[in-house]
Amino acid sequence: MTTSTDPHAWLEDVEGDTALDWVRGHNERAVSALETARFTEMREEILEVLDSTEKIPGVVQRGEHLYNFWTDAEHERGLWRRTTWESYRTDDPEWEVLLDVDALAREEGVGWVWHGAHVLRPSLDRALVALSRGGADADVTREFDLVTKTFVEDGFTREESKGALQWADSSGDVVYAYTDVGEGSMTSSGYPRTVRRWVRGTALAEAPEVFAGEHTDMSIGAAHDFTPGFERDFVWRARAFYDSDLYLLEDGELTRVDVPRSAEPAIHREWLTVELREDWEVGGRTLPGGGLVAIRLADFRAGSRDFEVLHAPTPTTALIGGTWTRHHLVLNVLDDVTNRLEVLTPPAGDGPWERRPLDLATSATGWHAPRLATVSAGAIDPDESDALWLTVSGFLTPTTLARLDLDESGAVVGLEPLKALPAFFDTEGLHVEQHFATSDDGTRVPYFQVSPVPAADNEDVRPLPTLLSGYGGFEIPRLPAYSGAIGRAWLARGGAYVVANIRGGGEYGPRWHQAALKEKRHRAYEDFAAVARDLFARGVTDVAHLGAQGGSNGGLLMGNMITGYPELFGAIVCQVPLLDMKRYSHLLAGASWMAEYGDPDDPEQWEFIRTFSAYHRFDPADEHPPVLFTTSTRDDRVHPGHARKMMALMAGAGKDVTYYENIEGGHGGAATNAQAAFMSALAYEFLWQRLGD
Repeated sequence: MTTSTDPHAWLEDVEGDTALDWVRGHNERAVSALETARFTEMREEILEVLDSTEKIPGVVQRGEHLYNFWTDAEHERGLWRRTTWESYRTDDPEWEVLLDVDALAREEGVGWVWHGAHVLRPSLDRALVALSRGGADADVTREFDLVTKTFVEDGFTREESKGALQWADSSGDVVYAYTDVGEGSMTSSGYPRTVRRWVRGTALAEAPEVFAGEHTDMSIGAAHDFTPGFERDFVWRARAFYDSDLYLLEDGELTRVDVPRSAEPAIHREWLTVELREDWEVGGRTLPGGGLVAIRLADFRAGSRDFEVLHAPTPTTALIGGTWTRHHLVLNVLDDVTNRLEVLTPPAGDGPWERRPLDLATSATGWHAPRLATVSAGAIDPDESDALWLTVSGFLTPTTLARLDLDESGAVVGLEPLKALPAFFDTEGLHVEQHFATSDDGTRVPYFQVSPVPAADNEDVRPLPTLLSGYGGFEIPRLPAYSGAIGRAWLARGGAYVVANIRGGGEYGPRWHQAALKEKRHRAYEDFAAVARDLFARGVTDVAHLGAQGGSNGGLLMGNMITGYPELFGAIVCQVPLLDMKRYSHLLAGASWMAEYGDPDDPEQWEFIRTFSAYHRFDPADEHPPVLFTTSTRDDRVHPGHARKMMALMAGAGKDVTYYENIEGGHGGAATNAQAAFMSALAYEFLWQRLGD
């Protein structure tokens, strides 16, 4: 279908009166069908979790303060606030409120949603605060005075657009601006095409360009490195996902960091690290795709390519993250989707890097992470200390936060528990397992299952109402995590929850992702179907009791379950989805994803894209499971027209379809905790009605 022949093209008019009347009508019908006593109970239970004052206040350190953004029942749009280490260590920290977003929203009559702040270093007296209208990706930036706790009159201000302002030096009088400055300043993906160096007191339109990309690029940006002794400036150019350049900006001249465009270079102090997506033939040897390599930046710029390999992938491992402290690089490695941390210490001279496992179970702390949980580490202050934030979270393990200190050798010298979530649901009788399904081409596909224990001895309660979740795109792994909402609304009510680690994700690094790109996209869908069949074969559930849920790229996954594997599911929840793959690259940010899916305007590529375009695959003669579509009017990333048109198509064929569109919310689907609780409860009520009653 094209817009000229598509009978539902009018639904792409996001805020058109006719389209919104259609939305409101379907919203009313959805609420009428799903707003039951159980829905109300679940919504209240989920909102209690989201608004809990016992949540862990996540913080970032800036100077002597720890900064946090906080939402609860009283502050649904949130408070930006700060405290000290001494106070944060107590059970009831004292917080200094910097900005009350609810009060600002009331004062200005705008549904502001917090998008973050960039604090000026080293003075720490100013910040660039980003706020979104209704949760959209597009936002505004305003300069904020951290001494008076007010916005700076006539300070730096950026009008609503996708993009940002970043401090360009320590004076506080210069910023990098990448934003909409008029015709030709945005890419075809709707992101900034140019970077300008904007001096206080001048007009943004007159600020000189630092760099300009092509209209077909994805986005452009710039930043200043404030590391003492290593101050410098960077510009980056993203032509597409997995295709980018990093430049050093010196005396107005740009020097490209000469590494493969598919790689991710990063510079910290004197070191250049490069995360490779593909093998790199350089310096007379082959550096491994999926690996991490390092070299001194000065040596690299002098022509050396004598990289040291810091991580080389194996068939079961993948590097999923790294964080620098003052003296170390801490790597996070997955082995069959289970975390392990490694501490790497660069040499002072010409010797090799030293490495040791960050093995907390055998350290002086006596602490250990539970099995099948996610462990992550992040530097607290990479300029000054070797301290780390250590976070642990599992499906049945409430998230905990600790401070971990390393010495200069990389050994653990202290672990200080700081905060922990309460148990939001009863886990007695529940168990986490990992299994492997076999996909159509013989590939082993891991998945996590949370269900009553021991599974094999509970035949009397089978088949279990089971919710299968997946994503499978953009090299993003799905890892164990604690969710009070899933626990209360699904697990505590007798359901089983399953997370599929299908190809397209990052669970086994770039190779796992690349195995489902473009013409190989079908592999992700075959993997998801294989997990469903494995659940049947193992006796966990059956078709009538199996539901599936996914959003964004996971919504595309759901669309292909609806149209390609309808016989496997009793119900499907499809959230903020991509579905019309003929039009996706012309809608909002869609052009930026062509590296993932392909170019539908190229006839040869359309031939394989059409095989996973759910909007085009739909056959009204087929049987389909009941479907709930949800999206947001304010989603300026994935166009709500995808969900709207698929709903209209299926409803016109007499299918069992339900639709709800949040008028606020952005790509996350909700702008406040109350909206998030409502949307979650709507999905769970739909699933319980179809799978559990």
